[in-house]
Amino acid sequence: MDRQSGIAEVWFRFKKEKIALCGLYGICLLFIIAVYAPLITGNLPIIIIERNFKISFPVLYLIFNPYGPEIIIDKLYNYLIFFIPLLVIFLKFIKLKKGIKVLSFVLISAAVFIPFCSKWHVKHKWDPETLHSVEVVLNVMPPVPYSPYELSGMPYEESSKEHWLGTDNIGRDVFSRIVFGIRISFAVGFFATLISLIIGTAVGLVSGYSGGVIDIVVMRIVEIVICFPAFLLLLILMASLTDLKFEQSCLVVILIIGLLSWTGFARIVRGEVLKQRNLAYVQACEIFGMSKCRIMFNHILPNILGPIIVTVIFAAAANIMAESGLSFLGFGVQSPTASWGELLKEAFTDPLRYWNLTLWPGLIIFATILLFNLVGENLRKSIGES
Repeated sequence: MDRQSGIAEVWFRFKKEKIALCGLYGICLLFIIAVYAPLITGNLPIIIIERNFKISFPVLYLIFNPYGPEIIIDKLYNYLIFFIPLLVIFLKFIKLKKGIKVLSFVLISAAVFIPFCSKWHVKHKWDPETLHSVEVVLNVMPPVPYSPYELSGMPYEESSKEHWLGTDNIGRDVFSRIVFGIRISFAVGFFATLISLIIGTAVGLVSGYSGGVIDIVVMRIVEIVICFPAFLLLLILMASLTDLKFEQSCLVVILIIGLLSWTGFARIVRGEVLKQRNLAYVQACEIFGMSKCRIMFNHILPNILGPIIVTVIFAAAANIMAESGLSFLGFGVQSPTASWGELLKEAFTDPLRYWNLTLWPGLIIFATILLFNLVGENLRKSIGES
């Protein structure tokens, strides 16, 4: 069975489980909500038509020049607002030769990224105050007309028509902060897992294929790292970096979680490499004089991707939970950045009285972890049966 037919077989087995398929769709839906958050909730209009029939898109200024504390993360997500439609168009509608199609897509994607590299659209800067000076005929606002950072109500308001899920401890809209909190959770889940995946896979490949003294030394280092209480170490490091006034708190959380969670990948990859090392195809590669790096990365790694992908999904869920726990304890993402754990922390003084700050963030954390686990568990079964 070749690789392409193997992927098709795994997908066929996976989609037979409707619950797991719904879990995959749920993750995709949350990701799309995270990407298009500025169009779902925000205090700038999506489109304005003035009396002189001049059409403006104030939300573009917010997209290209986000003003939140996590500017790098916001710009990455905002870039995807344009990148995803471009990808769909090129995959479905553009009929060109493969090389020309790929080159055109790369050039257009790079051109779209240019406005994110500088203060674009400054001459047409929009904010809620300047909108009052414009004679508007049509004004289309996002469904929830509140920014996650603005004080749009009284503290601890309950659910109402103005604020669907109420407000937080200083009057910010809870629904808006939950929507933007998806960005933080998915960014931590993806990038922290990516860091640990790269480190763990490299360590596991080298250790498993080399064997001997190298394997012994590397695995003893892995065991020493595992002996450290990870969450306690996370708290200590985050507390230290917070004292140093790091502004991009999400990037710090991603880096620390990623650097402390690679050992699981290393052990799994090493175990799979040990199974593959003595197989005929590896011995044939050695006989032909291929380099160790080529054997490890070009031949062994593609054959052990199944267990790695499953581990990635479970690790992403664990990292999302770790970020929420750190933020709840006050050592993770810092206010005013929107985070599910930070919302839970605001209700800590009286969880029953401020039930809207307990219920909704708790539900979204539970649902997200459940979706990832459903997908990961069924994917593990599908790969094992194929």
